[in-house]
Amino acid sequence: MTRHSKNATAGPTYTYHEKTKDSKASGYGTKDVRLSKDAIKDFDCCSLSLHPCINPVITSEGWIYEKEAILEYILHKKLENAKVLKRYQKQKEEHDKEMKDLADIESKEKLDKFMKTEGKLVSSSDKEASTSSKNTENIKSVSNMQGELRKKLPSFWIPSLSPASSTKGELKKPDTTIYCPMSGKPISMKDLLDVKFKLLNENVDKSKLVAKSERYVCPVSNDILGNSAQCVVLRTSGSVVTAEVAEKIIRKEMVDPINGKKMTDKDFIYIQRGGTGFAGSGVSLTSKKNAPAMQ
Repeated sequence: MTRHSKNATAGPTYTYHEKTKDSKASGYGTKDVRLSKDAIKDFDCCSLSLHPCINPVITSEGWIYEKEAILEYILHKKLENAKVLKRYQKQKEEHDKEMKDLADIESKEKLDKFMKTEGKLVSSSDKEASTSSKNTENIKSVSNMQGELRKKLPSFWIPSLSPASSTKGELKKPDTTIYCPMSGKPISMKDLLDVKFKLLNENVDKSKLVAKSERYVCPVSNDILGNSAQCVVLRTSGSVVTAEVAEKIIRKEMVDPINGKKMTDKDFIYIQRGGTGFAGSGVSLTSKKNAPAMQ
């Protein structure tokens, strides 16, 4: 790293030119890099696998998935929810059994208390017997479960009151709803809409579309579909058109140009673009890395 005293300047300050020179030489300072399009997911790629979809489906919020990938995700979540629900039901049965045991113990304690109270109501002929019983009661017991200690100490014959499980939190009733991995809203297969892209070249095999940058076109304007232009899925037909066509042409008559069906505002699904672990679409695509800086 260069030093201020060795630079060709007589100024007393550390200049911007020196900071830039030192930053390039040793990596000091904050570096800003604008990410390229390779860091952004294509609009027609699955939000789970990040690969171009062969059988695409879309949610009402505009997230596109490969049909096989989202089906596997939903089935996996259903299996997880079933396991959690089974553990919850087992714990609930154990809890009910423990509550029944507690009720039986309380009932027995009430009975013992009643018998002791009734024992005091004795006739005059039984005074000697009652006196001997009182003397026996006055003898201090060495048991640590007598009197008030019975309520404070844990019960070693009931699992829920034992020292090992007294601090164990109970499992709450699980939420069996399956949520979209991108939007966080409930999702099911019946809510997914099949998407129909119009191929730029109808003779191309779908499995070979990965190598092509231009894959689909708008069926109305024949414009190339891509991340640069917002795309819209028409719910009535499943076709994909550009947002410009949807706003300037289709919304005027509210008729699907593919099959002629009447449309409403809910029938326009705007496809969510971009979004990887590095960048999003339509936001500031600048990556910052903080490094040691000279004070």
